[in-house]
Amino acid sequence: MVIPRLASAAVVLLGLVACSSPAVSGPPPAGPGAVASATASGPPTPTTPPPEPPLIQPAITTHPDTFTFASDGRPQPSRLSIPALGLDGLRVRPYRGSPDDARGTAIQDGGIAASPYGRNGGVGPGGVGNHLITAHRTSSTKAFARLPRLRTGDKVHLVADGKRYTYRIVATRKTSFRSKRSLAQQSAAVPGRPSARPTKAMITLSTCRTPEDRAEGNFRSDRFNNPEHRIDKIGELVAIRPA
Repeated sequence: MVIPRLASAAVVLLGLVACSSPAVSGPPPAGPGAVASATASGPPTPTTPPPEPPLIQPAITTHPDTFTFASDGRPQPSRLSIPALGLDGLRVRPYRGSPDDARGTAIQDGGIAASPYGRNGGVGPGGVGNHLITAHRTSSTKAFARLPRLRTGDKVHLVADGKRYTYRIVATRKTSFRSKRSLAQQSAAVPGRPSARPTKAMITLSTCRTPEDRAEGNFRSDRFNNPEHRIDKIGELVAIRPA
């Protein structure tokens, strides 16, 4: 019969699609409706919008000894956009150091975001590990004024070196400047797990918890006028496309 053969072909086709790489370009194949239209009245008329730019395999691995590098993790300037917060094209400047140190605070004071790298910092955009970005919430241009509103599942986009890296927020944590353990968890290659080996490209967006600390009666601050606590939004890389 014809129906069983078509069903078997569909199962085989689905199996092939499930095993294929996301790095595929070109429009999707025409569906059964288009084939019927072509048989009855000539070439089918496209009914679907043009496809998005092709996906590039994210820097994510399913085995600790096998990495797929979509980025080498090299520190470089980028532009940050967070649609859920109305943030578009915020400049991010990399520097060698640790989150909210003297150099990082000076960059944030200039109204842009800072991305520390090196021994006490993170990796560059799209790299396997933890890409750290910090910005002010209550001073300068208040670049991260709305960061605490970011929810699990919201998307974050970074444009760097001709690629757009998309991360999905998966967790929120609080960092204390008075705890070495907490600081180590913040900048760990796997956020929150300093001794873990990274197998994914992740991001940590961090800003001050000043209003909440003050409301709780905590007026401690460091020599750069940063409060004791930071709010960190953590995400995982889910897609890379040409910018």
